[in-house]
Amino acid sequence: MLSKYACKNEEAIRFIKEPKDKYRTPFFRDIDRIIYSLSYTRYSDKTQVFSFNEDDHITKRMIHVQLVSKIARTIGRNLNLNEDLIEAAALGHDLGHVPFGHVGESILNQISLENGEGYFNHNIESVRVLMNLEQNGCGRNITLQVLDAIMCHNGELPLEKYTPVKKTQEEFLQEYYESYKNKTSIKKLRPMTLEGCVVRVSDIIAYIGKDIEDALRLGVISKEELPKNIMKLIGTENKNIVNTFVSDIILNSKRKSYIKMSKPIFKALVDLKKFNMEHIYLKANTKKQIKEYEDMFRTLFTTYKQDVEKNNKRSVIYTKFLRDMCEEYLKETTPSRKVIDFIAGMTDDYMRNCYLKITKEKK
Repeated sequence: MLSKYACKNEEAIRFIKEPKDKYRTPFFRDIDRIIYSLSYTRYSDKTQVFSFNEDDHITKRMIHVQLVSKIARTIGRNLNLNEDLIEAAALGHDLGHVPFGHVGESILNQISLENGEGYFNHNIESVRVLMNLEQNGCGRNITLQVLDAIMCHNGELPLEKYTPVKKTQEEFLQEYYESYKNKTSIKKLRPMTLEGCVVRVSDIIAYIGKDIEDALRLGVISKEELPKNIMKLIGTENKNIVNTFVSDIILNSKRKSYIKMSKPIFKALVDLKKFNMEHIYLKANTKKQIKEYEDMFRTLFTTYKQDVEKNNKRSVIYTKFLRDMCEEYLKETTPSRKVIDFIAGMTDDYMRNCYLKITKEKK
């Protein structure tokens, strides 16, 4: 029943071979491994755009990945693609996102560079979580196709046309490791499957209208500020915005070896993303908040790195993280990377509580 361009279940590749599952396809099994992971549980208290607000209806990371999954599966189903592969990649694509969203990611990236650990990107960390951190440092043995779709999901770079690029395991790993060393390589990543292309474009569709909805709810923007020429074309409510983009993609990608939007709709997407950047994302955090976040990240990093170097077994990084990690992880991972992995996996509230504990002890 699948399209000739779909990734078939028998094409699934694992880095460690396993016996065939009696009841589940390889990609369906990946879904289970992801949703039962500890990192998936922590989605529920990670920022999407707005941190520490008192409105319980504002989107958290958990809701975002579910929206990406639903949108991507809708597109995939209508194009006869492999929905299991799509769902696994969609649900796992943000596992490496740090506390306080992209602001936190930018701060941790700077810390990583200063300490010789290369560039930090949440999509790369999502792959690292599944390959090297889950199950006490043993990894989850997720299929190559799902890992690749997660690595290449970058929703910050919209394209009018998404064409998959075939890869071997070695080529995937080369791209993965290169992303730590080369600042521009992250922008060149392209998925190896059409399903990965669907997840990538669905990431943008899932957040672009929802972020407007959240900003309106919090009073960051008003309805009068919305760009009328764009909203007239795609709709003023998130449900209409999602429906417009999804319908356009299905119409322009049916029986094709690529995922494509029409020129007017793609232009609307790019223009709306620019509007969101100027009117929402740059206003989501004040300079004072960003300074507070940076102080939290740097205080935690400095404290926990010293604890690792001094082998302070009473430190939180030992009792909550390193104590349960396998010998291979402990031996082969630098102190700085251990701390980065620990901090990146934190929820917003947990990071703040750790910070308050450290500052209280220093008084």
